[in-house]
Amino acid sequence: MIRVSRAQVYTGFGLMKVSTLKTLSPADGRYANTVTGLRDIFSEYGLIRFRVLVEVRWLQCLADDASIAELRPMSSVMKDVLNSIVDDFSLDDAERVKKIEATTNHDVKAVEYFIREKLGDGPETKPLKDFLHFACTSEDINNLAYALMLRSARGDVLVPKMRELKTKLQAMAQQHAAVAMLSRTHGQTASPTTVGKEFANTVKRLERAQRQFVEITIRGKFNGAVGNFNAHHIAYPESDWRAISARFIESLGLEQNSHTTQIDPHDWTAEYAHALLRYNTVLIDFCRDVWGYISLGYFTQKVARNEVGSSTMPHKVNPIDFENAEGNLGMATALLSHFAEKLPVSRWQRDLTDSTVQRNFGVATGYVLIALHSVLRGIDKLQVDKAAIRADIADAWEVLAEAVQTVMRRYGVAEPYEKLKALTRGEAVTKELIQDFIGTLDIPDAEKQRLLELTPESYIGLATELAKDC
Repeated sequence: MIRVSRAQVYTGFGLMKVSTLKTLSPADGRYANTVTGLRDIFSEYGLIRFRVLVEVRWLQCLADDASIAELRPMSSVMKDVLNSIVDDFSLDDAERVKKIEATTNHDVKAVEYFIREKLGDGPETKPLKDFLHFACTSEDINNLAYALMLRSARGDVLVPKMRELKTKLQAMAQQHAAVAMLSRTHGQTASPTTVGKEFANTVKRLERAQRQFVEITIRGKFNGAVGNFNAHHIAYPESDWRAISARFIESLGLEQNSHTTQIDPHDWTAEYAHALLRYNTVLIDFCRDVWGYISLGYFTQKVARNEVGSSTMPHKVNPIDFENAEGNLGMATALLSHFAEKLPVSRWQRDLTDSTVQRNFGVATGYVLIALHSVLRGIDKLQVDKAAIRADIADAWEVLAEAVQTVMRRYGVAEPYEKLKALTRGEAVTKELIQDFIGTLDIPDAEKQRLLELTPESYIGLATELAKDC
């Protein structure tokens, strides 16, 4: 009997089990186990859970404000009841919300009715029910829910994995800081570097991109149907609704966006998407470089005994992890680009085109997470082939042309660049050719000796120091 793994997914009418072999997205199929950390955040369950949190916290915020006398004082028992609705929210609760939605045909209203059910009937619950979703438009709830989802994905899932990657790359940079390697600018032989320095370059780039991603301020709005506190003000004209809204949003760990239409304009979401996109771009560049170095034989890969590299060529050990990462980073980048371009654009005070797009946040971040896992797995397989690297650089005496002509400049030798160009360009440059030329130079003997002792492997400048400084 064939056994297949199963995933639980929401339909419009509740939860059902679907084989991972029949899911539409590879994030929920082939890579389902890899994106587990995002599932409670971006799934339909996650969205409902964050909506419930926002609705309950808003009710508690109103109860804590002295200007809303109808809700004061709230007993400790009722405070515990409200907290438990959030803290103990379960999959069964989410299913109940979906059943209510099947009747209301409105997802946010279904959350309100669910909380009403949870509060039950009693003298203290009557005013609370009346103030559920008080003065809110659905977007007040949704924009904060999505903001909390993206914050959670960043802080709890993506950034920890980014830090793990940085640690591995730093270890590679340190370990191979002094392993001289031929550079290839424009694909051609160029001044040497070290293996560690090239890893350090990526560390520094990712470090900056990660910092910019973390520093994106996540914002939210909570100001009613068109952003003017219309309903709030007509009900309680004496209340400072701008301050109440700010306190509420900040209590959730977000920053208030004070001037909006019905929806938050999503400018910060575009910034978030662009920052993550730039991180992806650096990582794509790294994957392609490593792929190239594997092709050159600079790196070999640890072989898993039962893995197959090619269905027809048994000898192959393909760089599949870096290829997988590059492909998934491309998928993520396509979605993130669309988020950044589409979400800040909405007709007049609102249209609904943002709603369906935002439901794909989990898909985009899922592809990023899949890529990070792939890169980490690929790095763990890498082995530096020092013999292959040494063989490649040992005969590249032409790279010393830069060194020789630069020292000639210091000591006033005429036309240093032109002389080295004539000597080396398009020629087979050997150790003897370079050293014979050095012997003819009118420079101090100590400098001449220093150049004669120079080899392609020792001409690495400060690469070792730079590699260790990351």
